[in-house]
Amino acid sequence: MIRVLLVDDQHLIRAGLRMLCEAQPDIEIVGEADNGREAISLATRLVPDVVVMDLRMPAVDGITATSRILADRPATRVLVLTTFGDDDHLYPALTAGACGFLLKDAPPADLIDGIRRAAAGASPFSQEVLQRLVQRAVHARAETPQPTAGLTARERDVLDLVAEGLSNTEIADRLHIGVTTVKTHITNLMAKTNSPNRVRLALFARGG
Repeated sequence: MIRVLLVDDQHLIRAGLRMLCEAQPDIEIVGEADNGREAISLATRLVPDVVVMDLRMPAVDGITATSRILADRPATRVLVLTTFGDDDHLYPALTAGACGFLLKDAPPADLIDGIRRAAAGASPFSQEVLQRLVQRAVHARAETPQPTAGLTARERDVLDLVAEGLSNTEIADRLHIGVTTVKTHITNLMAKTNSPNRVRLALFARGG
């Protein structure tokens, strides 16, 4: 069962999200917060697997809350769900440690899939957000090429699958190797590509 904390300052949105999630057999809503300060407190007390996080909220905003939650519990997966998909919201959220970024106009099925993928270790993004990230990564790499010659053939295989958004378990199944081996490859890839997190590693791969 995936334990989910909903964070949004609009009651109607939280109610709709709760109804959608509770219709799923593998998702449990363990709590709700209407601001970032309450989200930080509840995340510590309830220990959710995934936090569905709005960005613009009173008291403490979603970006600050994301950073604080992950500083306390790094294993928590924070999935941003917001109306604002511009760079001024996207990049600070990713820098704070969000594992994915979905827009509120996405189909309900995308949100459910995003929660499941986030819990599995993947990085779900709305398509238009992902396209913009890729375009920016391609542009950045064109200006500052990053060497990949030092990667082994297996590391390149893993890198390609990270770029597809697969979780560690999915990569292990695809390549017929152990999950621990996948984790080792990803750790090495992050070091070799100077990628601070999995999202940046995926962008590196897509930009290549």
